[in-house]
Amino acid sequence: MGWNHPDISLEEMMKLIKGFVDILILTSGYQSSGLLAHWDSDNIKRAFQWALFFEKVFRRLSSLDVYQESIEELDAALFEMTSHPSFPQGLAHLSSATLIRARGFMLEHLLHNLPLRDSHLRAVLTAIIEMDLSDLSQTKHDCLNAYLNSLTLQNRNCMRNLITSSPDVTTNVETEKSGSGNFTKLAIQELFRRQSSVSCISSIEEAVDVLSNAVRHSSWTESDCSLLGEQTNENLPALLHISANNFLCRNQNQRADALVDVVSWNRWKSRAVLYFLDTRTIRLVSGSSLIFSGTNAQWGKVFEQLNFSEKSSNNDLHEAIELLLLGCIASRWNCIIEHLMSVSYDSVTISKQYHVLANLVFGKSQSFHQKEGTIKSKEGDILDYLMGLLGDKIHLLWKSSPALVAISLPSWSTLFRLYLSELETQFKGNPSTMRCCSCIQDRNEHKDCELAERIWCLYIFHACGSQTIHGTCDA
Repeated sequence: MGWNHPDISLEEMMKLIKGFVDILILTSGYQSSGLLAHWDSDNIKRAFQWALFFEKVFRRLSSLDVYQESIEELDAALFEMTSHPSFPQGLAHLSSATLIRARGFMLEHLLHNLPLRDSHLRAVLTAIIEMDLSDLSQTKHDCLNAYLNSLTLQNRNCMRNLITSSPDVTTNVETEKSGSGNFTKLAIQELFRRQSSVSCISSIEEAVDVLSNAVRHSSWTESDCSLLGEQTNENLPALLHISANNFLCRNQNQRADALVDVVSWNRWKSRAVLYFLDTRTIRLVSGSSLIFSGTNAQWGKVFEQLNFSEKSSNNDLHEAIELLLLGCIASRWNCIIEHLMSVSYDSVTISKQYHVLANLVFGKSQSFHQKEGTIKSKEGDILDYLMGLLGDKIHLLWKSSPALVAISLPSWSTLFRLYLSELETQFKGNPSTMRCCSCIQDRNEHKDCELAERIWCLYIFHACGSQTIHGTCDA
């Protein structure tokens, strides 16, 4: 039987819903061009009138058995619309059930956009109060006093909830079914939800800052090593002091080298952890998760709009590379940090670490790499896009955190092998597009330089517990 509403066809209803979607997109606070969307109280009231229209229509449809097939056909049409690659992911769950509570849905988007500007909040509250007063004026002689009494009662309920437990931030079903009024109550609920979210985010940021400071202050520095040597001498028994000094003198260089290796290990580890816990990095991870939650066509369009060219800012290009790298690991964030924190000191030399990596990668057959690559389809698509963006400028990866590059490039990827080959070129002192250290020119061994740090990062992520990071966390 399908759609059988007597007053409107399915095609006309879908056109109206698409118009409502356009309104919802603007409630995010931005236009499709990226410019700010400015809302005044009059436009907000018009948007709520649309929301109220959909509530009434779909409440009636859902309440009568004769329209159940109409609802099913409409949901099928909505699913087809929301499945389109260009449809906004934030509205992908749009359905008849959503439209039954269209006012609450509208308020969510109006009040949860970031940042919530004072002018925007003022316009929303003005529109809500005026609509409730208008509704009360139809049944109450003194609508203002009736509104204030209702507001006072809601304030008492909110204070009671705050004292006893937590505010009830769920959408009130009775409010939604009570007609055109109660916009204020819906707004209060949404503002409490926003306040709760902001409070949680602030608490998490404070906790991350505390953890970052703890990691930063616990790093083992060269001065710590000197202090260790002094304490060792001071604690030796007097009878052994002379012989111990002779031993320390004979082995001074060896002992110093070993301790510097420990210092480098801890410094690199701390630097990696601090990068992943940095507020900026966490926000970029959140952004990359949102971007790559869409289809390839959707996130590809996002990067295409950035319009990279030779005239583009290097900072823009490097941030795009960072976003792409973060997109490869966003789902493994917790496991990566846990792995970093669990890695303990290993005296393997940088040269040995490189050879372990080379055997790990170049020792595998091409069919093995192809098999692993097909499993990581989303990750592979991101890496393919990154390959195209980099072209023959693999050295641009040197602008990103060594730890980020190491964990983002899976060993089965072509980009990983190119990156490792570039490391080998610099490790052996062969001609290269760029040089990240002067060890070869100074005839020093790679111990405490950027090249050594990049090899170390690859080693701890791909040779030490790689199954934990690349296996379990992806499941």
